[in-house]
Amino acid sequence: MKLATFSHGGRTRIGVVQGEEIVDLAGAAPELPMETIALLAAGSGALAAAERAAARPGPRIPLAEVHLEAPLRRPAKLLAVGLNYAEHAAEMGRERPGVPIVFNKQTSCIVGPWDPVHLPRVSRALDYEGELAFVIGRRCRHVPRDRAAEVIAGYTVMNDVSVRDWQGRSPTMTMGKSFDTHGPMGPWLVIGDEVADPHGLGLRTWVNGELRQDSNTKDLIFDCFALVEHLSTAFTLEPGDVVSTGTPAGVAVGRKPPPWLVAGDVVRIEIEGIGQIENPVIDEPDTALL
Repeated sequence: MKLATFSHGGRTRIGVVQGEEIVDLAGAAPELPMETIALLAAGSGALAAAERAAARPGPRIPLAEVHLEAPLRRPAKLLAVGLNYAEHAAEMGRERPGVPIVFNKQTSCIVGPWDPVHLPRVSRALDYEGELAFVIGRRCRHVPRDRAAEVIAGYTVMNDVSVRDWQGRSPTMTMGKSFDTHGPMGPWLVIGDEVADPHGLGLRTWVNGELRQDSNTKDLIFDCFALVEHLSTAFTLEPGDVVSTGTPAGVAVGRKPPPWLVAGDVVRIEIEGIGQIENPVIDEPDTALL
């Protein structure tokens, strides 16, 4: 099942994507929560009910007529992992880490799968990072690796957009990873049982049609299940928490000279079995205190 958050007719709600159409759960199953995190928190029974409702005959909306939002717009946690592909560590001239390098991205950076990404006024070192992200479906702690699949609700595509000079100013990396719009996500959440093996998926990133990243999640140093075990050792994971698993080789910072993103560029990221996102880069608009 592909669970999407979408806007249509002046309202935002959730639905199930079927081919080139979407089933609006507000009409098909009005008894269910109408927000993704709440639906996940309601448990596997609620997800099964959504799938059954979507399978029944009823109205569908063409995908072309809706605006897809990020599947989860304000999760409690948005965690990401650095240097987590062997070839990426090599291109950066770094040793493979012995433990996952985990950092926070502020959830206010999240935008939808087709929304613009801002080129900051304070930097020109803007980089792309195509990544597989997974979403927690159950409140959990101390999860062993062999049970990690039980707590993962599903998978989505993420661009861990990075402002490299700001990232390098602090060992936490949070500032350089959390600029507004620097967390494109989507196009939907593919529920876990539809992804036979999250550690054998092709991942590719294009900039203006030029292939920049061409890898596979089998190159992950710490896979999704290892990350669940590691993170849940320290703190409770909750429904809707997002973990972006790291990027493969091919990022701009790994090239000489770095082909930083500029206004007018378009970044497309595709993960086999999940889908694709495509985001234009624009100059950061003028803003003031809100």
